[in-house]
Amino acid sequence: MSTIRTSEVQVGEDQSRSPRAADAWTVMERFYAAEAAYVAAGGFGEAGYEPVAALLDPEVVLHQAPGLPFTGTGIWRGHEEMERFLAVFSEVWESMEFLEQEHWGDANTVVVRNRVRFRARSTGKQVDTLIVQLITVRDGRMLECRPFYWDPQAIAEACQPDSDDT
Repeated sequence: MSTIRTSEVQVGEDQSRSPRAADAWTVMERFYAAEAAYVAAGGFGEAGYEPVAALLDPEVVLHQAPGLPFTGTGIWRGHEEMERFLAVFSEVWESMEFLEQEHWGDANTVVVRNRVRFRARSTGKQVDTLIVQLITVRDGRMLECRPFYWDPQAIAEACQPDSDDT
């Protein structure tokens, strides 16, 4: 089992696991960095999508939970739809900071527990939350991602102006 806590910079390896699990985690580390850079640069029209696209399988599928400000249809397929998703995502969020990450994996799958701090673009509000993602990797690229948000209400509220702001 591999574990990394980015805020504490502690890394542990269980050598009984497949080395491909580490490969899957390496793909996701690169993806998270590319995603955060894309959002920070302003997203669609402001940031280059190529670093993100290079880490996505051509048949990539993202399954988003309903009711979030960036959910859209809930299912995003292929590079074009993932670019549209990230455009919406970067309209909602001004920044995302990975505070802590733990991961577990086997040959083709990695489960990642992220503690993330988002700052909403429209309100400036910050929210610290947990997201668990079940991710499948194929040939060094993300094939499928299913994120599970610990507190979807906090995510939605961060994007809504306070009642006295309206």
